[in-house]
Amino acid sequence: MNANSKCGVEVAPVMFKIFIIADKKEPVRGLSAELIENGFFCSIGSGDNESTENITSQPPDLVLVAVGDAPPDSEKRLLPQRIREETGLPVIALVSINSLELVADPSVDDFVVEPWQANEVIARAKRILQRTCSPASKEPITSGDLTIDPVRHEVTSGGRLVELTFREYELLAFLASNRGKVFSREALLHTVWDVDYYGGGRTVDVHVRRLRSKCGDSCVETVRNVGYRFRDD
Repeated sequence: MNANSKCGVEVAPVMFKIFIIADKKEPVRGLSAELIENGFFCSIGSGDNESTENITSQPPDLVLVAVGDAPPDSEKRLLPQRIREETGLPVIALVSINSLELVADPSVDDFVVEPWQANEVIARAKRILQRTCSPASKEPITSGDLTIDPVRHEVTSGGRLVELTFREYELLAFLASNRGKVFSREALLHTVWDVDYYGGGRTVDVHVRRLRSKCGDSCVETVRNVGYRFRDD
């Protein structure tokens, strides 16, 4: 699949994963939707311990922290530094005009001032990701006669181009980039769709069935009572 032709939008050159931390999710939902439309995996979480533990257990490529008007020395203002110290991941701070002093913090790789325009966030995210992500992440992923090309956003099976919808490709590419790891339906909804997507686990099942019909029955394995994983040859 070519994501450009399916969506009519420019996409990120690799399916990068972005995690947005925001106490109030409503202001960043539009931003999350724009990131997804532009080819990123994107999810939203609060700054609580569970969210930061998820960053450690399933690390994204980039973290966005909506600092807003958080007061100095507050947990939210210190969160970028804590994430950088604990994970080493790049961080973009989403700040207000009243919290601009945060940009001097060496733990912040870049910043965007309210109102947070998606095109500016995307441009800054791409610049950071091109610098921090290994070129190896652009290498094709193969399993048997199935090949996923993350640069072209194309999937071939036995040398034949497989036509996938944008979401089918996202699901396959995410599982393949984490081959061998098992993900629950809820985790896949959280990561591939959105943290607040309410389609339910049946949505994942339907997409897995479609992938199997197009790419072969064994491309995605079912782990009983747990979820799904990409076949690891």
